[in-house]
Amino acid sequence: MMEKGYWNYSILQALVISYKCTEAQSTYFSNIVTGTKNTMLEAVGRSVSTARPSTDCKADIAFLIDGSYNIGQRRFNLQKNFVGKVAVMLGIGTEGPHVGVVQASEHPKIEFYLKNFTAAKEVLFAIKELGFRGGNSNTGKALKHTAQKFFSLENGARKGIPKIIVVFLDGWPSDDIEEAGIVAREFGVNVFIVSVAKPTTEELGMVQDIGFIDKAVCRNNGFFSYQMPTWFGTTKYVKPLVQKLCSHEQMLCSKTCYNSVNIGFLIDGSSSVGESNFRLVLEFISNVAKAFEISDIGSKIAAVQFTYDQRTEFSFTDYTTKEKVLSAIRNIRYMSGGTATGDAISFTTRNVFGPMKDGPNKNFLLVLTDGQSYDDVRGPAAAAQKAGITVFSVGIAWAPLDDLKDMASEPRESHTFFTREFTGLEQMVPDIIRGGSSFTHVIHSSRKKQVWISATQKPTKLKMQIFPFHRNSDAILLAPFIQPDYAEVGRKWVQTNLF
Repeated sequence: MMEKGYWNYSILQALVISYKCTEAQSTYFSNIVTGTKNTMLEAVGRSVSTARPSTDCKADIAFLIDGSYNIGQRRFNLQKNFVGKVAVMLGIGTEGPHVGVVQASEHPKIEFYLKNFTAAKEVLFAIKELGFRGGNSNTGKALKHTAQKFFSLENGARKGIPKIIVVFLDGWPSDDIEEAGIVAREFGVNVFIVSVAKPTTEELGMVQDIGFIDKAVCRNNGFFSYQMPTWFGTTKYVKPLVQKLCSHEQMLCSKTCYNSVNIGFLIDGSSSVGESNFRLVLEFISNVAKAFEISDIGSKIAAVQFTYDQRTEFSFTDYTTKEKVLSAIRNIRYMSGGTATGDAISFTTRNVFGPMKDGPNKNFLLVLTDGQSYDDVRGPAAAAQKAGITVFSVGIAWAPLDDLKDMASEPRESHTFFTREFTGLEQMVPDIIRGGSSFTHVIHSSRKKQVWISATQKPTKLKMQIFPFHRNSDAILLAPFIQPDYAEVGRKWVQTNLF
């Protein structure tokens, strides 16, 4: 049976972190309201309300503006005015949101990239200089081009930051954008459609697909579509759009933030494990891997088995489908031998994660061990973390707590797991996937359950939301089904109740 304290502590930790994330966002938007100042929008010479830059909102955003004959020169300038207002209120800065602009017309044109400007004044000047191109509104062509070419590391895209394309449409697109929306989702891009001046009744016959918005956005749930009746008087629409773009927990298509990760499993193959328990470890690893979208542009899995020696079972580049990864895990042969965990961490950092250090995915290492290491684990684990690898330690049976904590990344409580029996690994899967908010910052799904957490020594209540696991593309996270229980947190006992 698993140690109740460790498992439930991890659940509580993740819930509190999720709450703090939401609380930080609320504070940020409160600051927008109370801390505004006026500045000149150089693009059209009008004063706009701007927010003080904040690092609470992090996003890499491409504004895909309409430069077709549909919009015309006058409304094109009004569109630039609105985009400028949004860019300023976002609080553009080195550590905050970065923006670029692409113009959709007959042929798409990337006006400037994320890396070109990191100050609001520079962005406003660049927007002012944008020229009207005309032609058909080939939005699908422009959306596909932006998803494929805009968000590269060379052009300023950042690791672990949500990628967003905000598509402005005046009327309707001249081409099919459904395929482009699919491409964007495969590249982990959140597509928003801001539509202005819907087609008239007479014009509807010219629209290829009346439901094109629902097919192009990241998810057809109402969040990713935004309607403005006209380009005049748009100031009141700025803040609601900014709030959407900064709502990280809603970015369901952010593979780079939420589901594009490199997960390395470091598996103890020592004699104390035994063949039958080793099979339980492999089953555990398979269940963790199943929760991620494994592909050449999504998550990647690698596995190393260790005793006194190390053996790379498969690397991150060997398999690019979930089926092949799961098959490879099933075929791992038990080694048997001693336990040198420190050397194994060093080996994995150097040989498995080393070739991936310049890639876009975030790196995670799960160390699974059932006993005391014969060598030092603290130094190799620190070196791994310095190389950008988040380390989770999973201990079973006789694994000493001190070793587990020495290996785990900060905060160690949410990166350290323990169970007395190998059969307890199955219950750990939800927490490992959620990863104490390290694999992702928040949890999302369409069906919600509310959890109240109250400390028995000091009655306080914190309203939380957790979400059950769905085996579909809308939910890439597994969250626990918590039963009423008690967990030791420091010196306090906390009761968790599911309503």
